[in-house]
Order: sequence, then structure tokens, then C-alpha cells
Amino acid sequence: MSATLAVGMTSTAIAAPATVPAAAATSVYNQPPKEILDVMRAAAPPSPSLSPTRDRLMLVTMQDYPSIAKVATPFLRLAGVRIEPGNRSQHDTPGGYGIPPCVSAIDLVQVDGGKQTAVKLPADACPRRPVWSADGQRFAFENITSDAVELWVGDAKTGAVRRLPGVRLNQMFGDQLQWMPDQKTLLVKQVAARKAPPAAPPGSDGPGIQESLGEKGQSSTYENRDTLRNRHDEELFNYYGTSQLALVDAASGKITPVGKPGLYEELSVAPDGHHVVVTEIRPPYSYVTTFDRFPKQIDLWDLTQRAGKDGNPVVREIAALPLADRVPNRGVPVGPRNFSWRPTDAATLTWVEALDGGNPNVKAAERDKLMVLKAPFTSAPVEITRTEQRMANLQWSEQPGVALLSDYDVNRKWLRTWLLNVDDAQNSRRLIWDQSSDEKYANPGQPVHRRLANGFPVIRQEGDTIFLSGAGSSPDGDRPFLDKFNLKTQQTERLFRSSKTSYEQFIGFAGNDTRHLLTWFQSPEDTPNAFVRTVGASTTAAAGEPGYASTSVALTHLVDPVPQVREIKKRLVKYKRADGIDLSFTLYTPPGYKEGTPLPTILNAYPLDYADASKAGQTTGSQATFTRLRQYRLLLLSGYAIIDSAAFPIVGDPRKAYDTYTEQLVANAKAAVDEAVRLGVTDPNRVGVTGHSHGALMTANLLAHSDLFRAGAATSGSYNKSLTPFGFQNERRSVWEAPEVYTKASTFFYADKLKTPLLIVHGGDDANPGTTPLQSVKLFEAIRGNGGVTRLVMLPHEPHWYAARESNEQLVYEMLRWFDKYVKNAPAATTAPAAAAQ
Repeated sequence: MSATLAVGMTSTAIAAPATVPAAAATSVYNQPPKEILDVMRAAAPPSPSLSPTRDRLMLVTMQDYPSIAKVATPFLRLAGVRIEPGNRSQHDTPGGYGIPPCVSAIDLVQVDGGKQTAVKLPADACPRRPVWSADGQRFAFENITSDAVELWVGDAKTGAVRRLPGVRLNQMFGDQLQWMPDQKTLLVKQVAARKAPPAAPPGSDGPGIQESLGEKGQSSTYENRDTLRNRHDEELFNYYGTSQLALVDAASGKITPVGKPGLYEELSVAPDGHHVVVTEIRPPYSYVTTFDRFPKQIDLWDLTQRAGKDGNPVVREIAALPLADRVPNRGVPVGPRNFSWRPTDAATLTWVEALDGGNPNVKAAERDKLMVLKAPFTSAPVEITRTEQRMANLQWSEQPGVALLSDYDVNRKWLRTWLLNVDDAQNSRRLIWDQSSDEKYANPGQPVHRRLANGFPVIRQEGDTIFLSGAGSSPDGDRPFLDKFNLKTQQTERLFRSSKTSYEQFIGFAGNDTRHLLTWFQSPEDTPNAFVRTVGASTTAAAGEPGYASTSVALTHLVDPVPQVREIKKRLVKYKRADGIDLSFTLYTPPGYKEGTPLPTILNAYPLDYADASKAGQTTGSQATFTRLRQYRLLLLSGYAIIDSAAFPIVGDPRKAYDTYTEQLVANAKAAVDEAVRLGVTDPNRVGVTGHSHGALMTANLLAHSDLFRAGAATSGSYNKSLTPFGFQNERRSVWEAPEVYTKASTFFYADKLKTPLLIVHGGDDANPGTTPLQSVKLFEAIRGNGGVTRLVMLPHEPHWYAARESNEQLVYEMLRWFDKYVKNAPAATTAPAAAAQ
């Protein structure tokens, strides 16, 4: 069977089932029924973006699905970047998670009064998400056209937008657009090359040669077809990666080039607006790894100085980093990394360096050190502090010198945070939080930030008090909150928490008064909308709630685009695994469901790894969100119940948790199905299972190792783990160290036992490490060769997550067709399975 199996085709000359239109056996795209299409094509609710000055709320509506014509636009694969040569836009997000979507609408809402202004976007525009200026007066965005990535700016008061002529942005390495600290100027990466790209007559690219001289290099797995292959690829990488840095005046559009063209990756501007840390990619390149591990030259520029002899205004070299193609799994490259400027200083640079060679497997008393270099940058950098584990985060407060420093133990999955005063000569620090990174119920949340006039984010601080906002996971599901936290006493005061029957998130403060909050409110019946909530207002707290109180007033009034979906009901269900671990799922029932009626049911899950069984059982997610239907959830409109987001913990020491992977998968699935049956919702003889990526491997393994399900649908999975030999998920050992673990986790090696019907779907251009499309092709061939029932659907041009409207409609069509035949309308369970495709 060819790897280019047409969408909708069965193996060789098999006729389509009688219940499926003849079109299903052709290469055209299929569609699900109209009642499903109407929901799929309805506009998505917008997402809010509060201005840095907190006086305007931007509502950004994203296009749900681009056309297949857009997804099929030709692109080049250059060292981990997929670039469209016609306009220099990134064709795919890093890791292959889909075509960056276009913005379909932008609305500006005044926080005081609620006046709403629609931004008039250009006809046939494909804007990216706008970026606010720190003064809240303007916003900027990229607009993707067929031949350029344009730069546009908008007026926050009027909503008027205009293109800045003469600017063609280069998206190759990111950082192509950022506001300078004056908030009047933009630093951009412009397309530099104007001549034709390097041509390669057939056969002239020469051999692709790699060599290893005995040194170990257990780096992460990369998909070889997206790394460079030969000399011509290197030439294309240089051509399309080269940018000209420039300053663009947002008012006049004046363009001032800075330095000479180069392969510029990261740009970090100091608060003074003059100094910039510039990371430039240098040869020699690697055919093994992607551009982020290529050699780097890191220099400090001064934009007020004249260019030196090399054409750039370099005032100091920070580092010349070598090729990092042998970084261990979960390790870091040697040398300076994670550069940041101290927000409250004009020009004080910090970075992190590994003390253990970047190798987490090396025993070391301390793993990282924090370095600082102050203007005028003529002295040696100074070490500020060290961390026992890998430094995870450094967040600056608006009070000079005060920061929160975190480190992370990858083996224990443990996170610690200290209060640090970098101006203290003793570099004193005090432990604030010390807990498992898997801890959800006691998670303190994240500090609330505000932007300084120079555009830098800082932790909002009032005296000794900061504010914390979090998901608020609880046994009842997620209930977002806002707290006050005293850094001295470490006492917490709760200001707001979402109710149990709704899902309300803190967006930011309304203006400068911290008593007035902006929230994003939704419930299963209520469309997401913005509210202004006043904390401490004289209203009575709901029964069973803490004593904090508030009142709220709607700021926006968005309407429900698909009211028919409100007939769907959902609830949080909690239960236990056989070994006592607490589990949960969200149970959806279709419109018109009558309690006690057993239904055909689809289970969806994604296994997660935990070091601590007590944390594995914590409930996350919420049944109180506004119900939206995508992919498998759309089957609710055809009479299915859905066991959604079922907890599937893989519990154990992270260094060997996968020793019992399949046993834990089956235990998780059995507990979920048994509970849904006990509730009277699920017919035990009509249950299907589906999952994506690691969830696809779960799906295939559950069919191979249990008899709980009548059919499965696996999308974009990795079924032969020996093809990712240096680790997968949290498995640290290589296939040579634990061959039995890799074999046991790989459905491919159990294809002879997989007799339950399995639908396999994969994106033809999947660039996600480990989930090459070959994984699905080979599993299909293995099941078919062993007489199993299977169907392979390769979606042309699609990455790891499917982007195009046509592809997503095909996916739902395939799932509905498959589950209708093998689950909803399946014969009695004792009936022998249908003959395999030949």
C-alpha cells in the first residue's frame, strides 16, 4: 500500500459500505451532516487582550479553519523552520502545531462605559494577533499577503489602521516585530535579499554527509526531513534567514536600517532604548539538529554608535557559542542563555549559565548560576546567585532589585521559588514556595504583572503585597481566583474566586484601582463576556462560599453563535482506579438525553506522567465552561455520549514509570468505562476510544491490550517507540538501556493481536518530533498484514494538528462513519469481527 493513500480510500479495490456515499471511495474531501457542519462553521468567541494602560479591552476573533488552498501553499523545510518562499512567512508553528491562524475581527472596548469600536481590517487581510504599545495608544500587527508580510499599525482611540509602506518582515526566526521603549518606534527584521534565491539544477546539490567520531550525543529526536540535508539547503537557509534590522517610526513610517544584514535570531532591547543583545546564527551548520542548536554569536549593540569595521555597532561580545548538537535529553547547552534586562535599570543585563555542563544526569551540588553585567559594560560580569537545580524562571518586581527566582528538579518534578534582592551585597534570598510541579490544589498561582512605561513587564507590587492569579483547581474542578500575597508574612488574602457553576477568569485590573477587576465570564449556557467586578462591595457571598464579596457589571454583550449546542449537558464525574487513585472525567450527553438511557459512548484522554500518586488524582479542567464542539465532541450531535478529558495518569518514578505503562492505561480505561456504565449513561457493549498524539498511542494500545472497546480512532500517533530511541514523554532511558519498555509501549509490535477496528488518521506534513507520518503508515500495514480491521486516512499538507476546514470536516466525517459502523450499529459483542481489508 502506498504511503500516499488517498483521503477517503480503503485498501485496493474494497467497495465502500452501503451506508456511505460513493464519494467516500474517491480522493475528494467528504463532509459530515449539515447539523454538524453548521456548528463547525460558526464563528468562534473572541479572546480578550487588555491594554497595558488598562483602559481598553481588545477583543480578537481568530479564524477557526483556513482553506486547504492556504494550508497547501508550498514551503521550504530549513533546519526546523517551515517558510513560504513567496512571502517569507512561517508556514507552521514550531513543532508542527498548525498554520498560524488569521485574525478575522478586532474590536476595541472602552473599560469606562463599554463603548465598542470595530477595527476596519483591509479586504482579504490575514492579520496576526496585534501587539499593544506600552502607552496603550497604538497596536501593531503583521498582515500576511501572497508576496509579503506587511507591517500595520492601529490607533487605539479610533480603531483606524494603516500599512507602513516599504516594510517586508522576515518571520524566519521570530522576533520580527517589537515596540522600542519609547513606544513610538518599532524594531523589525526586514527581508534583506532582493536577488533570486539560489538555484539548484537537478543532481547538483551533491551528497548529504554526516559523521560521528565517537562522542555520545543523546539529543532530542528531530524529524530528519526538516533538518538541513545538503549544501543547497544551507544556501537556502542563508538566503531566506538573512534579515536587515531596522527601526520604523510608527507615525511617519520612516525606516532606519541598523547594522548589516545577517542571520539574526533573538533580539533583546534594553530599557534605555539604545542597547540591544543580538543573537546571530553562524556556520558550521548541522544536518542532525535544528537551527536553535546551531553556533551563535551573541553581541551587545549600541544603536547610538556608528557601525564598526564589521558593519555592526558592537560594543561588546557576550559569547560565541559552539554547535550544540549533543545536548542530553532535558539538558541545556553550555554557555550563557536566557538573557533578560533588569526592567527598572537603564541597561543591566542578566543571563544564566550551567555549572554541570548542562547535563541533568551529572551529580552536582549546584546546576546554574545567575550572572549580571551593568553599563557601561567595560567590567567583567558578576555572579549574583546559584541554584541547586536548573533555573526555571526569574521575574522582576516593579520595586528595584526585587525578583522571584525559581528552580526545577526534573527528576522529582519539584519547583521552588525564592524572594531575591539582587542589590543586597549578601545576595540573600528567602524561600517562598516549595512544592511538586504537579500540585494543582495548592498551586499559589502566578504573579500579576503590569507594564512599565518602557514596555517591560514587572510584578505588580504594593508595599510588601503582590497579586496572584491562578486556575484554582479543586475537587469541584477549576475555579480561577485572584489573591493578595504578603511577601514578608507569606499570608494570603483571597479577593475573588469563580463560582462552582460558572468559569470566570481574572483578565486584569480596570484602571489603577485594584478594587475593580476585569473578568472573562462564561458558563455552559452563557457566551463568554467581559465583566467589571468590584471587590468588597456590599453583597452577600453565595452559600458555602468564603466571606469575600463583590458585584459585577457586564462590559460586553456577545451573543451565542450556536444556541442549539446549549441543549448538550455536561457534568464532572469523580471515581477511583482499582488501586485507589482518584480520577475524574467530564461527561457530555447529547441534546434530548433522558437519564438512565444507555448510549453509545466515546472516551477521549491524554496520558500524563506523575511522580506522586496523590497529585495524579487531583481534578483539573472545568465542566462550567461555555460548551464548544470540535472534532470528536461533534459526535454529540449524532447521539453519542462523550467521556471527555478522562484522567489517565502514569504514576511512578520518572526514571522508570513506563515499566507499567500499558497496565496503567488499561486500569485507567476500565475505571472510566465502569463508572460511566454505573451512571446508566454508557452502554458497555458500545464504547469507542479516541486520542491524539500520545493519546493516539494510548488508543491503539487499549485496543491491543483490553476488550473494553468496540473500535478506536487514533490521530497523529507514534506507534513504534524504537523510532524515538533516546526517550519519549518522560521515559529517560534509551531503547538500548530498556528495550523491553520500548517494545511493550509500542502497539506496532502487538499488531497481530489488534483485532478491534482502528481508524488511523495522520497529517501528511507532520513535523512533530517522533510522530512522522511513517508511524501511521507502518502501523496500518502491520494491522492489515495480520488480518486486522483498519482504515488509514492521510490528510494532505496537514501538520501535527489539522488546520484546514476541509481536513477537519473530513476528520469528523471519518470518525462518525467509523464509530457509527463499529460502535453505534455494531453487532452483539459475541459476533466475530468483520473480515479484514485485503
